[in-house]
Amino acid sequence: MYHRFNENKYPSTNVQMDVFKEQIKIIKNSNYIFSNPKNFEENFSSPKTNKEILITIDDAFLSFYLEAWPFLKQNKIPFILFVSTEPVGKSGYMTWEQIKEVGAEEFAVIGHHSHSHGYLIDKDDNFFISDIEKANEIFLKNLGYIPNLFSYPFGEYSKFMRDYISQNFDFAFGQHSGVIDLNKDKFELPRFPINENYGELKRFRSIINSFPLEYEQLLPIEKKLSIENNPPNFQVKFFNEQTNLNNINCYSNELDIWERSNTTLNDNTLTINFRGPFVPRRGRINCSLNDNGKWRWFGVQFPIKKD
Repeated sequence: MYHRFNENKYPSTNVQMDVFKEQIKIIKNSNYIFSNPKNFEENFSSPKTNKEILITIDDAFLSFYLEAWPFLKQNKIPFILFVSTEPVGKSGYMTWEQIKEVGAEEFAVIGHHSHSHGYLIDKDDNFFISDIEKANEIFLKNLGYIPNLFSYPFGEYSKFMRDYISQNFDFAFGQHSGVIDLNKDKFELPRFPINENYGELKRFRSIINSFPLEYEQLLPIEKKLSIENNPPNFQVKFFNEQTNLNNINCYSNELDIWERSNTTLNDNTLTINFRGPFVPRRGRINCSLNDNGKWRWFGVQFPIKKD
């Protein structure tokens, strides 16, 4: 997941183009396939014999169009560009003509990223619906269609938001790290964030070489936390045939401190006993497993509603 390109003022969402080009080179040299999002539903539903890499770019910043787009176009590298409709045409953002130019290519897909790109988790349900509907109207007016792929702003969503999106889109992406597999929820798909803070090449290699840590069920279903459910009762049920589960390591940031989580594993069910509540704005859990030399990974994000 990318945002800005060659915008040094924003290291948490920026990547330098020379680094980005090197990352693309690493993917190619690893003989991995660039997943074309135009075939995403078919690709998602079929087992993989080769690793595929899906590139996504959020927010349609102008720096993407000026810096990364010419490179991606020249090399015909597939990607999704998630667009929030409210800032389109404003300073620092792409115009509708530029977005249509990108979307006209066979290897590029325009995705839906809400209208306002606000902290929608802090709003009531009716505001969320009206924000999506407003974006739908603008997409129809300017593109002639409503994108069928959705990306939650800031990766934040509640059960209500997830359920509403599931009734109106084909897939939805968050900002919790992990590898997509057949068992992942179609409307809570993970992505690894790539930026100056978390984009150095050694880490990038480990990301693209990682495998999914699959599970049968993850609780709680409600990801939005409040005083009543913070910290959450967190459990992950794995499949009976999974091996090496005793090798799982989890880290979490409750109390705003990243530490190794206090975990128990019984009958293929992992439980985390948190040290205390998560601190706004987001709680995170990352779990990894050394599975006979294959590193498997999943992450979870809990948005915390501001009082």
